[in-house]
Amino acid sequence: MSLVDACSRPLRNLRVSVTDRCNLRCDYCMPEGEYAWLPRERLLSFEEISALVDVFLDLGVDKLRLTGGEPLLRRGVSELIAVLAGKSGLRDLAMTTNGILLAEQAASLAKAGLHRLTVSLDTLRADRFRALTQRDDLSRVLAGIDAARSAGFDPIKVDTVVMRGVNDDELVELLEFGRGIGAELRFIEYMDVGGATRWTMRDVVSRAEILERLSARHGEVEPLSEETSAPADRYRLPDGQVFGVISSTTSPFCSACDRSRVTADGQWFRCLYASSGTDLAAPLRAGVDEATLAGLIAGAWRSRADRGAEDRLAEHDRRALLPPEELRDQPHMEMHRRGG
Repeated sequence: MSLVDACSRPLRNLRVSVTDRCNLRCDYCMPEGEYAWLPRERLLSFEEISALVDVFLDLGVDKLRLTGGEPLLRRGVSELIAVLAGKSGLRDLAMTTNGILLAEQAASLAKAGLHRLTVSLDTLRADRFRALTQRDDLSRVLAGIDAARSAGFDPIKVDTVVMRGVNDDELVELLEFGRGIGAELRFIEYMDVGGATRWTMRDVVSRAEILERLSARHGEVEPLSEETSAPADRYRLPDGQVFGVISSTTSPFCSACDRSRVTADGQWFRCLYASSGTDLAAPLRAGVDEATLAGLIAGAWRSRADRGAEDRLAEHDRRALLPPEELRDQPHMEMHRRGG
């Protein structure tokens, strides 16, 4: 079934958050001192997640990514992966993790049938990692990446949020790290999403600047021509190494965005910047049949006209999306709650 929105964008790519909890406090995502967590009874059960995924698959979704918070904090997540991996029509099953618990779980994730792993890693320097995340766990992340490689995940993608004056001097170093382990680096422009309460445009290192710096070091960088709705534009260095840049802040890809997100408590958001979503947990728990749920989802997607990143780009006085006091009243705007 081909389901498209008001801008002719298909429903293809679903991200499902399995928990809003995280074991890091990254400065660009969760910089505030205190956060309110969802009560456990509000979290979708694995059975409920499976039921929702069935509906989305019938409507055209064929790519699924598990997120959080930190998804490996959800007890028994490999059991959920085993269920999802067995669903027909699911072409790609991936997970994004900060890697801290990956060493202990990589083998079970692979055995359960997870196709791909993306690990978030913003620095290779222990002191900088501690300053960025308020945790002293860089060695655990690196051990997790090693364990994932040993478990057969190949290639692993490594996501790095680039921030001016924070880690933008590590671009070359991170590429070297990726080359050494056979991982593809994806540099992400610092985004003004809900949880980024300290965001300013001056802290953004644009795609153009990233490419300029890498070209100065490595020689001409070649853009790869690819027909895909993936968020990263991919490039090749003269030595053949491929990397990506996700430039949602300065060069949004709204026109091709086929992504939507289900939060850990069953709210469905059709744009990363949307201020409200659709409650799927309530009808699911009320026992509505699959056809009714599919109708609710299909109707909401057909009316979707969101172009949130483009709208932000057009703002003349662009500041953080929400100040801390407003964010406390709108917790679903937080990326650890919504799923990045």
